[in-house]
Amino acid sequence: MTCVWSAALVGVSGVAIEVEVRLSSQLPRVDVVGLPEAAVRESVSRIRGAIASAGWTFPDRRATVNLAPAELRKSGAGLDLPMAIGILGAAGLIGPDRLAGRAFFGELALDGRLRGTRGTLAAVLAMRDAGAREAIIPWTSLRRARHAPGIRILGAPDLKTVVAHLLGEEKLAPADESPDDPAPIEEVPGPCLSEIRGQPLAKRALEIAAAGGHGLLLTGPPGTGKTLLARRLPGLLPPLRGEARLEAFCVLDASGAVAPEAPMSDAPPFRAPHHSASAAGLLGGGHPIRPGEVSLAHHGVLFLDELPEFDRRCLESLREVIEQGVVRIARANLRCELPARFQLVAAANPCPCGFHGTPGRDCRCDDATLARYRRRISGPLLDRIDLGVTVGEVPWSVLRAPDDGPTSEIVRNRVARARERQRRRGGRGSLNAAIPDAQLEELVRATPKALSLLGRAVEGLRLSARSTRRLLRVARTIADLAEADSTDHEAIAEALQLRPTW
Repeated sequence: MTCVWSAALVGVSGVAIEVEVRLSSQLPRVDVVGLPEAAVRESVSRIRGAIASAGWTFPDRRATVNLAPAELRKSGAGLDLPMAIGILGAAGLIGPDRLAGRAFFGELALDGRLRGTRGTLAAVLAMRDAGAREAIIPWTSLRRARHAPGIRILGAPDLKTVVAHLLGEEKLAPADESPDDPAPIEEVPGPCLSEIRGQPLAKRALEIAAAGGHGLLLTGPPGTGKTLLARRLPGLLPPLRGEARLEAFCVLDASGAVAPEAPMSDAPPFRAPHHSASAAGLLGGGHPIRPGEVSLAHHGVLFLDELPEFDRRCLESLREVIEQGVVRIARANLRCELPARFQLVAAANPCPCGFHGTPGRDCRCDDATLARYRRRISGPLLDRIDLGVTVGEVPWSVLRAPDDGPTSEIVRNRVARARERQRRRGGRGSLNAAIPDAQLEELVRATPKALSLLGRAVEGLRLSARSTRRLLRVARTIADLAEADSTDHEAIAEALQLRPTW
């Protein structure tokens, strides 16, 4: 019997899989056991063709392939390569000593070529955690898997090359020495903030949101630039680094949102689902479980345009996700956690016709229609959004004027300095939006005058405890942008001005 290590995907995480292959003197047949999905069962035909194309004969005996742990349902085509290696090892072509400490992941073509598949990065990390010292994958997936720390990554073009490496006949180059690894692609700069005319308050709110990771709600009549402003936010965020970059790309890779050969980007994800998205499309689910838009925006931005048009149940389900940063999916035989720590940005019209409260415009909505529209966004959901700005119409004299205001690069540099202050200050929350309640007083450092102003606002506006804590976090971000050590009353006043209302 031969044992080969590999991995399978559960949600967006990899789980180590032990592929056991046993040949017996019975009628020729291949049995794959261990709850394989259709793509795994069909791999037998691909493996037969790949072995024949490489010049070997498929064993003329009964082969039993067990995928352990047996209670976990396996999906995807990444188990093709380890199953083929296990069959060749059981047939005596590859000794067990050649497989020790090695793991395999990849899809096989009928001619023996190795194809990249979704979830390669998560699979490599799972194989590393299981004790593998070396992972052999398709060479087209090297650009992403090379970022996995603590394991040696080798890329191969086909099955025959993998076997030659295991037999010592031909050595595969490590990922950092591979001549087939293309040069990194330069990131194309996004739209600049200075292209938007006017709207100084909305631009200021974008800067504060970027600096502290705060949620933002933009309201106003149609055509005033709400969507344009929201789409400039990714250009104000610093690039992802370290574990955050690895986690964000693992989700995108496991979902199939990026091509298998695509390089790992350091740009924060930006997701903008349509308002007709279902609960499964927004939160994740299905069979097998796939991440939803909230997980695809992990460590990035989730933009919900036309917020009141989303299904109310979908919006209410976001409340727990915003607080906990994770989606927990429970099935009868499976429980899965999908990461979802994102920055929420939303845009909404003030009423169905879009012109309620707009000077010089007549609103066509009656009181009942307006009340129904306003009820689509609940108070508890609004309570979890830190910033809110009304985006008004811009006069023609401003629209025809040259670009005004700071560029995205200037604001991005200010945001980077503010985030560096947050990092040096310490605490379990890396951003101000994630400061734990237990450390809020210590890290905010509000002056007595600031606390006095806050107390009067809490009593006069009847703010909830959650709103008060979020207001303090926003004020701390404003102080960081001003490079102040303490939070003064001016920061509290600006945070109160930017408090979301609906």
